[in-house]
Amino acid sequence: MNGRDLVDALGPELLALLRSAGRIELERFCLELDELELRIPLGAFAPANGRVPATPVPERPDQLLPAEYVPERYTYPGRIREVVLGATRRDGGSRGRSLTIGGAEAPAFSLFDRPVVNLPVIAMDVFDTRVPMPKALRAPFEEVRDDPAEWARLNVSRYGAKVITVHLLSTDPLIRNASPRDAAATVESVLQAVDVPLIIGGCGDPRKDADVFAEVAAMAAGERLLLNSVTLEMATAKTLEKVARAASEHGHNLLAFTGLELNDAKELNRRLYEYIPPDRIVMDLTTVALGYGLEYSFSIHERARHAALMGDAELQHPTISGSTNAWAAREAWMPMAPTYGGPELRGPLWEAATALSLLLAGVDIFMMSHPAAIGALRRMISALCAWPLEEVPEGHANDWVTAPLGGDA
Repeated sequence: MNGRDLVDALGPELLALLRSAGRIELERFCLELDELELRIPLGAFAPANGRVPATPVPERPDQLLPAEYVPERYTYPGRIREVVLGATRRDGGSRGRSLTIGGAEAPAFSLFDRPVVNLPVIAMDVFDTRVPMPKALRAPFEEVRDDPAEWARLNVSRYGAKVITVHLLSTDPLIRNASPRDAAATVESVLQAVDVPLIIGGCGDPRKDADVFAEVAAMAAGERLLLNSVTLEMATAKTLEKVARAASEHGHNLLAFTGLELNDAKELNRRLYEYIPPDRIVMDLTTVALGYGLEYSFSIHERARHAALMGDAELQHPTISGSTNAWAAREAWMPMAPTYGGPELRGPLWEAATALSLLLAGVDIFMMSHPAAIGALRRMISALCAWPLEEVPEGHANDWVTAPLGGDA
């Protein structure tokens, strides 16, 4: 029996079965079609009166639909330790005030349901010897470049510096090879000239810096300086213990410097814990200039901050940025087409952009040089850290792109 005969034989029975049951289920049924065509008669779905209603044109919205935003509340298990810079007379030093950095409980500016614990701090640079500087950078300090004490006094009185960084580059054996005693005398003169906390920078030679830091630490006992910096190279040179013990004995802080490697930062901190309390340590994870690898610096700072907040105790330290490094980028100071502006504008912008990027990564203290760059960063800190947020003046947080760089730093 062919298919056609089967249909003719079963057709009437299937129709009768469907009339009585209303539904039939077929098992293991297979239907093979070469071509299937469906035809819908014109007007099959038209209304009885034959008129098709016109589709209404929706009104064009003139505003966004209102929606309530409820930020997610999140509590991190870790917290950044607080470090105090400078000691007042009541605390055994001679500073007019001390500053506290650190204390963050969340990634920078990510949770808007709580204020910033301690505002980021900016330290202004002072060098104890003439070093090569672009004209745009040295112009504001030309009159005092040969006197570190006067340079520090100018930074405080004219530019409102809250912290001073004294770079003792003259101690470098390849520059002047100044003695540790000479370096201590320079720091003492700056301590007498200004009453703000000090950061004391070395020359980078692990043996010479150890001798200099030990001498300076003893001379400025109780001032709670930040000695900048100790490195793993000092451990190799067997001078790390000398600096750490001097800082511990005389009440100073240590800046632990490593190069874009969190494992090195953790190792250096572990070594320092043997000699000094963790709340005396600040981390320098390296600052690379805008256009020369700033994204690596941002990434390493952000990773360190997140790991610390998630409970890694060896990374729960405030961080610092040497944002003056931005001037090492040739785009900050070299002659360029007029379209890009002169270095007197471009250089401060380069320094400010470098610092601002790391501010968003959670850096707690910035070492900077140009007053205009410092002024720009201060305004950004003020806008980002204003609390409560409703009190931020209209347009204040949105005008920074076109805001002039001049004015008070």
